[in-house]
Amino acid sequence: MVPAVAFTGERTEAEKPAPITVTDIAGREVTVNTPVRRVLLGEGRQLYLVASLEPEDPLARVVAWRDDLIEADPATYRQYLEAFPRLAELPAFPGKENGLIDIESTIVLKPDVVLLNLEAMRANEDAKYIEKLAELQIPVLYIDFRHHPLKNTEPTIRLLGKIMEREERAEEIIAFRREAMARVTDVIGTSKPERPRVFIERIGGYADDCCLTFGAENFGKYVELAGGLNIGSDILPSTFGQLNPEQVIAANPEHVVVTSADWEAYVPGGHWIPLGPGADETVTRQKLEWFTSRSAYTDIAAQKTRTFHGIWHQFYNSPYEFFAVQQLAKWLHPELFASLDPDATFAEYHRRFLPIPYRPGYAVSLVDSTD
Repeated sequence: MVPAVAFTGERTEAEKPAPITVTDIAGREVTVNTPVRRVLLGEGRQLYLVASLEPEDPLARVVAWRDDLIEADPATYRQYLEAFPRLAELPAFPGKENGLIDIESTIVLKPDVVLLNLEAMRANEDAKYIEKLAELQIPVLYIDFRHHPLKNTEPTIRLLGKIMEREERAEEIIAFRREAMARVTDVIGTSKPERPRVFIERIGGYADDCCLTFGAENFGKYVELAGGLNIGSDILPSTFGQLNPEQVIAANPEHVVVTSADWEAYVPGGHWIPLGPGADETVTRQKLEWFTSRSAYTDIAAQKTRTFHGIWHQFYNSPYEFFAVQQLAKWLHPELFASLDPDATFAEYHRRFLPIPYRPGYAVSLVDSTD
């Protein structure tokens, strides 16, 4: 790992804030005092990027966070807790991705900036949240890894790099991501392989309902980049949505990809696949097997060939989607990408940009299984 310059935390008496105006992902021009010293994370998974920019001490600037990482990604939380034990004392607040942060608590914490996900914009507009904080000179910035990740992730990285004065490191992260993606898209663009039909089962095992999936964005876009045809892209008008089982059967997907994770905190004993750092492949493969029996997959091509795959759900909401694109490419076009190693790529990202070691366990497949 190439460390960033160590950050000392609070401003010294000699340091004066330098106000700059930046444009956030919602297109709002916002004035922020830089470098920011006190950041409130409107979602805990924003730590994925903060830690990439500030690996020496990802918590040096964070004054509070939403508690979703603890429950949605417990294995990663444990890694950061092991490396930075004071994470357990960091003020945390509950809430949903598109919800509000308690304004009284925010005021008490006096952050230099509040980072919110783009989907929280409507709720905050209705509650006049931004205006109330603006009166107290607490700026809010909207970022996005979820709704339009291929469009908004790079601007999000640059935005945080700018306010943290880690602009050079932000460009290094962007360059790494681009190169990792190009290792797939260049091959697909040159070889122009036949594109197999893919159905993505979103948040598999989180609920009994079928069939939650993606439209032409997020994982739907990842499938396209990896040389596949995402079934939901031509049916759903937005990033997220649901098909009925009959639609899936009629589409006859040649591959089924289940996005899932360890959701014991949400659905104890559920059918979710505990993918993530350090996951046991024997366990994840056994859990993936259950999905082959779903009624929505009766007699489809993927059921006959056992081309069922599971992948870590958090790739839909992080700066790490390059792993998902590489892994999908290997599943969809194994001959073209025989030498591509997504685990090696992600391990290199950890070495260069993150303060925690790489532990495989982010993907599993029934293909070539001898179980």
